[in-house]
Amino acid sequence: MINWKLLSLAAVAPLVLATAAEAQVKIASGEKNGLAWKAQSRIIGQTPTSDVLPPSNTIGGGDPIYLPAANKSGTVALIMEYSNGNRFICSGSMVGARSIVTAGHCVSSGGGVKDADLVKTTAYFYTGDPDERTPFSPNAVAIDVSRYYVNPNYTGEVIDQNDIAVLRLEADAPSTATIYKLFTDGDLTGREFNVAGYGTRSTVGGAEGNTSPFGARTGFLREGDNIYDYAWGNPLFEGFFTDIDGSGENFFGTADIEFSFVSDFDNGLAAQDQARRIANALGLGPIGDAFFADTGLGAREVGIAGGDSGGPGFIDGRLASVNSYGLTFGVDFGDFGGGLNSGWGEFSGYVPIYIHADWISGAIPEPATWAMMIAGFGMVGGALRRRRQSAVTA
Repeated sequence: MINWKLLSLAAVAPLVLATAAEAQVKIASGEKNGLAWKAQSRIIGQTPTSDVLPPSNTIGGGDPIYLPAANKSGTVALIMEYSNGNRFICSGSMVGARSIVTAGHCVSSGGGVKDADLVKTTAYFYTGDPDERTPFSPNAVAIDVSRYYVNPNYTGEVIDQNDIAVLRLEADAPSTATIYKLFTDGDLTGREFNVAGYGTRSTVGGAEGNTSPFGARTGFLREGDNIYDYAWGNPLFEGFFTDIDGSGENFFGTADIEFSFVSDFDNGLAAQDQARRIANALGLGPIGDAFFADTGLGAREVGIAGGDSGGPGFIDGRLASVNSYGLTFGVDFGDFGGGLNSGWGEFSGYVPIYIHADWISGAIPEPATWAMMIAGFGMVGGALRRRRQSAVTA
């Protein structure tokens, strides 16, 4: 599917687009309890999500199984412009006539406020043509953002369950844009989901991810499927990742990570089942084999890449998560090619919507829209458990 991790620079003729991760979050890495990791804030599929050779100064095409469904019209491309002239790309989801949910790191370095040098953000709406580059297209409706609501608990760290923001548009979205309801039914563990974004494509697929020269340009909407393997606070892990050490840090840092969910990018082989292999490596017995053995969903399984940050994860057509980061524990635990390139065996990380429902309701100044969304809310909470349900493409 679309290999989209916030990683690589992408040319936007004649401008240069970098991913928000490069500007605001950078790459984080560490080693603890014998496990080394590397992460970055950031769809790539089994097969190419873009053509190898562009027909012109663009690059669309790719395997048609990753082309967006009609109801992806509410998935927007976001272009952030900074005072130094840099422009960055993220993705987002319409949750109201003027409200977009995206990743906090797309507009903020933490502290609950947008970056001071972020001077403009523009939302570009999908034109309906998968081979047309949505940002800056004369056929795309473009609306500027007028206000930013960044979760006050977002730290700016790469792995942070509070990496979420709501952007307010200065005018209503086009009537053709889907307004997504929120999925607030609780724990995502084991659930199949559909994911989309405008991030870096791959001209090869999961074997190479977006490794140069196989990375393709951003700005083309693609989608695919995966499974939320688990959150770092899963009780089966007995606090391995979430316990605080003497320096005040958990496994990844100081941010809240209990409800930070991940999916791995499987290729049908047990060797690339990083979710299972990491769970087995915690010294708690073969819990990965018992609870998290899963070699993927076949051709439609994808991972996220640069520019997909802030994009949607859907369950039953409702917004269930926000794309947040890419993560690898290396080749010893299933990373097919090594490095952090959105390839097979790597993790993609997500911010779950259900833990932020109350905050989102307060951030959206659209009472009528909020009343519509809240009518579908379910109970939030309950013990984390492994469960598998059929995916419904949003």
